[in-house]
Amino acid sequence: MTQKNHTSLSIPRILDANLDRAREGLRIIEEWCRFGLENSNLAEKCKQMRQEIANWHGSDLRMARDTPNDPGTELSHPQEEKRSSIDQLLQANLCRVQEALRVLEEYGKLYNPNMGITFKQMRYKVYTLESDLLQCYRYQKLTNANLYLVTSPSENILKIVEAALQGGLKLVQYREKNANDIIRLEIAHKLCELCHQYDALFIMNDRVDIALAVKADGVHLGQQDIPIALARQILGPNRIIGRSTTNEQEMAKAIAEGADYIGVGPVYATPTKAGKKPAGLDYVNYSAKKSPVPWFAIGGIDTININEVMAAGAKQMAVVRAIMEAEDPQKITEELLTKLTIN
Repeated sequence: MTQKNHTSLSIPRILDANLDRAREGLRIIEEWCRFGLENSNLAEKCKQMRQEIANWHGSDLRMARDTPNDPGTELSHPQEEKRSSIDQLLQANLCRVQEALRVLEEYGKLYNPNMGITFKQMRYKVYTLESDLLQCYRYQKLTNANLYLVTSPSENILKIVEAALQGGLKLVQYREKNANDIIRLEIAHKLCELCHQYDALFIMNDRVDIALAVKADGVHLGQQDIPIALARQILGPNRIIGRSTTNEQEMAKAIAEGADYIGVGPVYATPTKAGKKPAGLDYVNYSAKKSPVPWFAIGGIDTININEVMAAGAKQMAVVRAIMEAEDPQKITEELLTKLTIN
């Protein structure tokens, strides 16, 4: 076979394989957008791209397929054999689609000049889809998280957090005011990996730079920290940004500035906020009626007073000592989650 004939057969086979690969990957993503996120807009975007790809998949390309003689069917990698979380599954298939579109863009230029242009544009659409999907997925997990652990300094912080994650916890904030940055960065990195291993969100307290460095899901800001707009500029549009609030005015300001969620408290006096007057249950009740974004009651909440806080209207709560100082963090986490879920 001459080089020319070999090339004329190879290009259609490459295009056929990658058209299939791109459509398959998009279908996997579409199913999660539809049934997992229940987001019709994202599902429709996936569907439209699949249909556009199908328009290029003509009979001449399909007829070039030679699966029995394709050496690639025997190739695999251990990472392809397992998926530990939805996040990993989605990321793997987004990469699959993006790689396939890049192949279609380059080899498509040899088949039809318009094909290269089409798939270059589509590749950028998938980048946007990835951003929108990640933002939506993180926000869904935030909305569904009834319990939020805010850590306090501890030599056993990793063991405590993992025990809580094993108890069903899905949202963790690393809060450390006194450690040097080298230690803080190291622990943040380990906690972020641990949370993602359990398909939980990891939020960094105060430090936007560390949140960015360890690829945290977001950052939580106090009233004296940088503006939300600046944090958004640094972290990008897909990370979660929370803000502590103690009264109605601070809530209104945080929401106007674009906070994805707010902390409401301290509900009770707590050494975590030494000297700070409790916001009380009245502010909890106000938040239940007025907050348009997810909010977490916080401050001195434990297994004893949690029912009182829930009666005031709280459905999502953040705790520190209740878990960090518990003899059995997993058991306490399970107990708190049970109370929040049942009610």
